[in-house]
Amino acid sequence: MAVETSPDHVRDHSSLRGFVRDVADYPTDGITFRDITPLLGDSVAFSQAVSGLVDEFAGVAVDRVVGMEARGFIFGAAVAYRIGAGFVPVRKPGKLPWAVVREEYQLEYGSDKLEIHRDAIHPGERILIVDDVLATGGTAQATAKLVETLGGVVAGLGFVLELDSLGGRSRLGERSVKSLLRYN
Repeated sequence: MAVETSPDHVRDHSSLRGFVRDVADYPTDGITFRDITPLLGDSVAFSQAVSGLVDEFAGVAVDRVVGMEARGFIFGAAVAYRIGAGFVPVRKPGKLPWAVVREEYQLEYGSDKLEIHRDAIHPGERILIVDDVLATGGTAQATAKLVETLGGVVAGLGFVLELDSLGGRSRLGERSVKSLLRYN
């Protein structure tokens, strides 16, 4: 099914900035954490963010939406519902109850792993990956690899906000990447 543009289509998402709280020195000194919980707590802002993600991929064929633990579940499930697609969770190790495929990836401070059920995506299915933030790109890159390992085609990656200075977009290759808000 192709994603259709929502009736409340808005390309300028700058009003969402007022719902992103800057938290200084979190999780460590010198880091400014972009907290989206105020956006989640406001029904209009949350709806605008979901509509914005849907609109960014208008006309793109999508069979399933993949969301990464944990806030990717919130946005991914809402986007999947809006476009009439299935939702697939990607989780940390040991959280899924059946046979999985695992991808290990590097973080700036170590490594981590993500898992997906082996039967969650079928060869040739077009997958939209959705998460709250694109930072260093490790989680998004690992998720795209999981999708492709199962034979899926990454139709695009959508984020509520992107931290440009961390260079995450560069780890995603030629894939279509859309972010509602971008920060330096």
